[in-house]
Amino acid sequence: MRTMLKSKIHRARVTRCNVDYEGSITIDKNLMEAADLLPYERVDVLNINNGARFTTYVIEGERGSGVICLNGAAARLVGKGDIIIILSYQEVTESEAANIVPRLVYVDCANRIVEVKGGVAESVGLYTTIN
Repeated sequence: MRTMLKSKIHRARVTRCNVDYEGSITIDKNLMEAADLLPYERVDVLNINNGARFTTYVIEGERGSGVICLNGAAARLVGKGDIIIILSYQEVTESEAANIVPRLVYVDCANRIVEVKGGVAESVGLYTTIN
């Protein structure tokens, strides 16, 4: 078995930090769906501003809100306005690994989806641009 990239939300902007919450990252439901993320799914977060990398889990945020909120201890590793990358992974067999095409979700400065590449869209030869 190999662990491969399943999806990435690229250059999302942190909208809030809540140290007093129990933990996790709250992500706009639209972004979760675009990146094929489920509530409580494990993700890695990479902070472009300070180089921090950490693992947490997803909590569903309000659809269309653009929310990216780090909660609990993870909130100490980011600041409001920081640019982050959110990664999810999948376990696949050796034969499946050769054909993996991760879903890449690109967002603007308000965390609105600009473009989605890969995943199912790429497997059928489509790239999706959302305006």
